[in-house]
Amino acid sequence: MSSFTIVVDSNCDLPPEYIEEHGIEIMPMPFELDGKPHDLGYWQDISGKDFYDALRKGSVAKTSLINPDVFYALFTEYVRKGTEVLFLILSSGLSNTFNSAQIALADIKGSYPDCNIHVIDTISATVGHGALAMSAVKKRAEGLSAAETAAWLEEKKHSFIGLFTVNDLMYLHRGGRLSKFSAIAGSVLGIKPILNIGPDGTLALKDKARSKKAAMEMLINRMKQCINPDNALEHVFLSHTDCPEDTRLFAEMIKSSVNVREVVSVMMGPIIGAHLGPGSIVMLFEADITRLEYESRFSK
Repeated sequence: MSSFTIVVDSNCDLPPEYIEEHGIEIMPMPFELDGKPHDLGYWQDISGKDFYDALRKGSVAKTSLINPDVFYALFTEYVRKGTEVLFLILSSGLSNTFNSAQIALADIKGSYPDCNIHVIDTISATVGHGALAMSAVKKRAEGLSAAETAAWLEEKKHSFIGLFTVNDLMYLHRGGRLSKFSAIAGSVLGIKPILNIGPDGTLALKDKARSKKAAMEMLINRMKQCINPDNALEHVFLSHTDCPEDTRLFAEMIKSSVNVREVVSVMMGPIIGAHLGPGSIVMLFEADITRLEYESRFSK
């Protein structure tokens, strides 16, 4: 069996027990809630329920990137230990954290040209990011090296399609994704947008639904148009921002609509959850088409 270290940033939303079982290392992504820093990532010093309840009450959450100095220090530690490393990082279309890693890696290679560190732009977030980490675990178990796994992931990542809907459009407005007029108008009308993460890792608004259930039905219909009905899906991944009942309903709708072995649901962490707001649901699956083909098929 090949042996290399898999590192992901804490946006990945992998279950803690999976992380521990497979020896995955986590790089915390910092955030603030009402100006109070939370630097440990995940829910180390605040529960998911408390975080989203705070947002509902008007608290303001802010996220920030990991700067190059942090990556440089960590890369140096791995190089000095002679560790082969595969880093999986939040989409460069959503954060400059990947760029920070690239800057640090270039500096490290100036001093250690033979270093065995591989950095992947997942062009994904939350469970999309986590699904790629799970794929890396499988490839490592099959005996692939970090370099071979990185090359495989660079190709495979384009077939993971993430679709989602949000409950409150104002969070997307605060994050610069919607104009204030569109957000207010949509919220008054009860509009639930249908979005995806595009081929370049940025958010794209594709459609709108009149209710959350209608949005769920639309998401499932989109998925069905991206998969071969004769093939069973191994997993469909869901992450939610503290709306477990809606997510359970959505999971049952998925199971009754497509051939899937398992629907995996997790609560979304604060890094993406801060920008989507409470009541949002993300669906991730491996498609039989690429993201670029999805973009063309559902272009407005």
